[in-house]
Amino acid sequence: MCPFLVLGANGLEIGMSTESVKVTVVIPVKNEEKNLPECFSHLGRFSEVLVVDSGSTDRTLEICEAHGVEVLQFRWNGEFPKKRNWTLRNHTFQNEWVLFLDADEFLNPEFVSEVEQAVSDPQKVGYWLNYNNFFLSGKLRFGESMRKLALFRIGSGEYERIDECSWSHLDMEVHEHPVLDGPVGHITTPIFHKDYKGIGSYLAKHDAYAEWEANRYVALNAPGSDAQQWHTGRQKVKYRHLTKWWLAPAYFAYSYVYKLGFLDGRRGLVFCLLKFHYFFQIRLRILEKLAAQNSDGT
Repeated sequence: MCPFLVLGANGLEIGMSTESVKVTVVIPVKNEEKNLPECFSHLGRFSEVLVVDSGSTDRTLEICEAHGVEVLQFRWNGEFPKKRNWTLRNHTFQNEWVLFLDADEFLNPEFVSEVEQAVSDPQKVGYWLNYNNFFLSGKLRFGESMRKLALFRIGSGEYERIDECSWSHLDMEVHEHPVLDGPVGHITTPIFHKDYKGIGSYLAKHDAYAEWEANRYVALNAPGSDAQQWHTGRQKVKYRHLTKWWLAPAYFAYSYVYKLGFLDGRRGLVFCLLKFHYFFQIRLRILEKLAAQNSDGT
């Protein structure tokens, strides 16, 4: 692959810094013209940036070309692997480490410097990352924290396998997590999670996520399923209680009261209410699917 020579939005040549960070940034996308310019503007120090596209119809590809970013086209056939695992299995990486970044996730220099130091540790195979959420045009200072295991050494593992060819409509791993063979650390500097596509996009995504979670719950509890053995402790708690009537109210109380979400004012209230609705509709979708199974005698 050729080096990236086109100037990024912040005036930096992607991958051409004299102190480039030897990490490949992979950004899975579909129709992300509103988020990609800012996302790219913070990646000037990384030696390789790769976009994996699922047939965008907006200006996504044009923006990638303008920034000199390589694009891989992905078409999901409904079976394993999905987008991230497919990239891990099919792309020839320039580096030993990969950072999976969403188009609405933006880095800062302190984060990049911490990553540069972290990947030099020969003992670690991955790192948990922290995120600061932005919602309704403002930063959420309180409420439940968000974190993901999205930086790891290539070859140390991949995202958990879920056989979902009969029920999934999402072509990318969303709530799956990497299963890694080795010790994992933490990056303390947060990533900014800020979607410029607006509240409509947020609602549509969480509606799709709720349907996926409900389908996954039913599949996990099917006779003979062994997928739960790969769950993190947090996932085990979540899937144990997804059908409980009190889960959504408990989440609201935890995030809005205990984690001080009310100090974020109106946006904190709206954010926590939408999360309440998200967990509530997952429960209703699960109950509906289980009732349909029982009525069919399956």
